[in-house]
Amino acid sequence: MPDLYAYTDGACSGNPGPGGWGALLQAIEGETVIKERELKGGEADTTNNRMELLASIHALESLARPSTITVVTDSAYVKNGVTSWIHGWKRNGWKTSNKKPVKNVELWQRLDEAQKRHQVTWKWVKGHAGHPENERADELARAGMAPFKP
Repeated sequence: MPDLYAYTDGACSGNPGPGGWGALLQAIEGETVIKERELKGGEADTTNNRMELLASIHALESLARPSTITVVTDSAYVKNGVTSWIHGWKRNGWKTSNKKPVKNVELWQRLDEAQKRHQVTWKWVKGHAGHPENERADELARAGMAPFKP
């Protein structure tokens, strides 16, 4: 059984502004990529955090069957949110520790639902640091944003 990876990234021109998301999915056996799929999209008026979330959501929702997957993101917001903060938010009725509504709550709920079908390991990598798959996800995010830029 190959190992599955999703490399995800979001981009925004202005924050808020036109934005895009990208995901590179790879099935790897040993050291060899045996299958690869690229996903991208964007919106005319959004934020960087929303695009980071949508990249991971679309990666997980694109899987046809329950899978074991490692999602690699350069967004500490997504990684910390989904592995740590989300538990308290759910306990508190989707409120932060300051009793304020969670920002992007509908995307967090969608991500929570998307990951329920799978065994997900979340991994953070430093962005724009020469990690080839993260750089490709960034290119996809920028391509997803391109139709929405003036």
